[in-house]
Amino acid sequence: MRKFIGLTKRNLLIYFKDKAAILFSLLTSLIVLVLYLLFLKGTYQDAFDSALEEAAFLKGLIHSEDIESFINVTLLIGMMGSAMITVPYSCLTTIVKDRENKIDYDISATPIKRWQIILSYFTSAAVSACIMTGLLLTAGLLILNSNGGLLLTASDVVRAYGMVILGSVSATGIFMTMMMFFKTSQSSSSFFGMLSAAAGFVIGAYIPISQFSESVQTFCNLFPATHVTVAIRNILMRGVMDSMDSSIGGLDEGMFMDVIKDSFSFNARMFENNISMRGSITYIFIVTLVSIVIMTFAYSKTYRRK
Repeated sequence: MRKFIGLTKRNLLIYFKDKAAILFSLLTSLIVLVLYLLFLKGTYQDAFDSALEEAAFLKGLIHSEDIESFINVTLLIGMMGSAMITVPYSCLTTIVKDRENKIDYDISATPIKRWQIILSYFTSAAVSACIMTGLLLTAGLLILNSNGGLLLTASDVVRAYGMVILGSVSATGIFMTMMMFFKTSQSSSSFFGMLSAAAGFVIGAYIPISQFSESVQTFCNLFPATHVTVAIRNILMRGVMDSMDSSIGGLDEGMFMDVIKDSFSFNARMFENNISMRGSITYIFIVTLVSIVIMTFAYSKTYRRK
């Protein structure tokens, strides 16, 4: 076990000692923040106002503080969803670098068992993603709480951190399988550039996925990270949504909340069908399990005794 822990620690240190790697792994989250400050906040505000215009009798009933909190939480969710994709990938590039520099030969020649080598890469990347995404969540919750916009129970907070762990593990499993196809650091870095650009769209950080066509929605929701983001959205938005619904007082029989949930992608949608929260979590577990099985089989062939 000490050998496994030592190798895992080594992989973690490679990531956390490289400040540039940390910065680039959070680049998409930073882009979401910058775009939010430039125009995304106004875009979401306009979308909310448009929904209110369709139900003019509700104007004045919903507090502006709740709308502000709703939009701010949307930003936090976008940043977290992006980090759950880019951070584990960035950490897993150690696999490609080790292969390129023939370090995997040295590792395979040691008494460490193959499953420990595989698990060390997997664990270090998942832990890195949990730490970085968890820090984003913690910072966001503290800021929202200081502004009086945190309407969450302790159970909601625990569940949000639980989804961070699940999202980090699922993304790590998928990307470990993908790392088998990269032979050089340049190729993995090139793919990371494309991944960073696409991540914000796939999870709906820039534009709610519900605004896309049915085929695009299905494609986006093939990725577990999108389901995780939807689950976190339902958890973190629960308090503010209940507050707005309470302000309406049942005058619309819940119709406005349904419109908001459809407009801001509170449900994963695949093949023209809404997926329930339980269905999304089941899907995440299945994809994660399949990825881990494929990963274990593939890497057991790679890390054979030299």
